[in-house]
Amino acid sequence: MPTPRKMNNDAKITKIALHIKEIMKTLELDLTNDSLKGTPLRVAKMYVNEIFNGLDPENFPSISLFKNSFGYNQMLIEKDIPIFSTCEHHLMPVIGKVSIAYFAEEKIIGLSKIHRIVKHFTKRPQVQERLTMEIGQSLQNILKTKNIAVYIEAEHLCIAARGIENSHSSTTTYFLEGKFKELEVQNQFLNSLK
Repeated sequence: MPTPRKMNNDAKITKIALHIKEIMKTLELDLTNDSLKGTPLRVAKMYVNEIFNGLDPENFPSISLFKNSFGYNQMLIEKDIPIFSTCEHHLMPVIGKVSIAYFAEEKIIGLSKIHRIVKHFTKRPQVQERLTMEIGQSLQNILKTKNIAVYIEAEHLCIAARGIENSHSSTTTYFLEGKFKELEVQNQFLNSLK
């Protein structure tokens, strides 16, 4: 059975724009208004080219690894990487930060590549638990080590701007594998985030 053809980005944009237009009509918005008439196309382009471009595996960043020629064997932490994602339950923004740590073995990763990996997985409808695991497992595969820690703290606008309307809470998730399951190492990582 042949694999179904993937819809190209232009076709996705056209189709999404039509649906956004219908939603706006249903809400009885005036689509002849100068401010609103371009909204369906703007939203469609934003979905496909920006906030949901992590859905396409071809957009996964190119990763540079370097030989750990100096034998660095201590914890490396990249802290406070900003994240902007979208809650898949209400398509509302999730805003926060992620910190990542690992123990290098044979290879080390370019620091900017850690940021690019995080960005890739945030650019799709998400739940924070899965996002945390996807980042951690991806780094394990790339670096060929279990010794990875991921910490995410984020505010969910689906909680702050609707429903319970609590703008003072945040959600924290962890991915702690390999050496990071040892209490002393775990505490060293978590204390460094304070």
